[in-house]
Amino acid sequence: MITAVLPTYNRAKISFERGEGMRVFTAEGEAYLDFGGGVAVTSCGHAHPHLVKALTEQAKKIWHTSNIYQMPGQEKLAQRLIEATFADTVFFTNSGAEALECSIKMARKYHAAKGQPERFRLITFEGAFHGRTLATIAAGGQAKYLEGFGPKVEGFDQIAFGDFEALKAAIGPETAGILIEPIQGEGGVRPVPTESLRAMRAMCDEHGILLILDEVQCGVGRTGKFFAHEWAGITPDIMAVAKGIGGGFPLGACLATENAAQGMTAGTHGSTYGGNPLATAVGNAVLDVVLEKGFLDNVQRRALGLKQKLARLKDEHPTIIEDIRGSGLMMGIKCKVPNTEFQATAMEHKLLTIAAGDNVIRLLPPLIVNDDDITEAVHKLEMTCRSLEAKPK
Repeated sequence: MITAVLPTYNRAKISFERGEGMRVFTAEGEAYLDFGGGVAVTSCGHAHPHLVKALTEQAKKIWHTSNIYQMPGQEKLAQRLIEATFADTVFFTNSGAEALECSIKMARKYHAAKGQPERFRLITFEGAFHGRTLATIAAGGQAKYLEGFGPKVEGFDQIAFGDFEALKAAIGPETAGILIEPIQGEGGVRPVPTESLRAMRAMCDEHGILLILDEVQCGVGRTGKFFAHEWAGITPDIMAVAKGIGGGFPLGACLATENAAQGMTAGTHGSTYGGNPLATAVGNAVLDVVLEKGFLDNVQRRALGLKQKLARLKDEHPTIIEDIRGSGLMMGIKCKVPNTEFQATAMEHKLLTIAAGDNVIRLLPPLIVNDDDITEAVHKLEMTCRSLEAKPK
């Protein structure tokens, strides 16, 4: 008999009643240190007072009007994102997948508006994850997500991750742009080298195509910069954002230059809920926290401490940990045991982590994490390694 909730998730047999800061609590009061952050979503931690205040104050005013009408909170958030990034304009969505859909449509429309509708194909990369709509699973190209959903949506040419010669060869007369995550999340916390991002930017300029970045997981302070591409000193034409920007409230955005957005005129795209008053009230509160002077510097300092402690952990447990990878507070532990087993064992030690591809465990703590939290998390990871080492082979 089918469950009341469509059984598309393999859920852990645990639920949480409340959260506070870096921790979540079961109904029985058991505390878990959250180093998964709801898959990089709870950027400001759980029940952050400033976010709670913003949401409750807005809830007393107006929840929803739709994009038929002007919304001051939405316009404020868009302007703040523009001032803090490369972008000239913003389209708000409810999720990362929708932000990617807008990005894909915008790239195609850009060329069509210039009289080149045949330029609709995007180059994507093995191991990518861009969402679960029909277009975004085609962009990601992973067989496990494509199986059983009919013909793959046309327009995506996938190449091997890190194969620059294949990238150059893939650009043709139908190419609209390159779509890439600066750090692959679901694919196993694989950063794209800064020199590769710079080369892609130059390649796009040379061929008159668009550079589209998926910063749904690695953006909004996750790497210690507001957005991960800033480390490479380049800017995209279009960028998809979500997760951390809402701090737990469903919110996404497609950011773009005026040039890239030139085809997106009235009626070409829309969303009923996207950027509604509740969502943008929380989004503005998140920016209050993340863009506060010194906040991102603190993320960088905490991230360095975490990376150093994880390196020691790898050296001390070579039969469990193969590699440490990632950037900022988006770190990956490549395991020598099944990552699902590592994740389950960490949970036994009251530490929440997130599994990823390439047998990796992701550490995606809220950006408010402090040194004591990191010390505690690494201690729990140490106990996890010891528990796994003690299991009979």
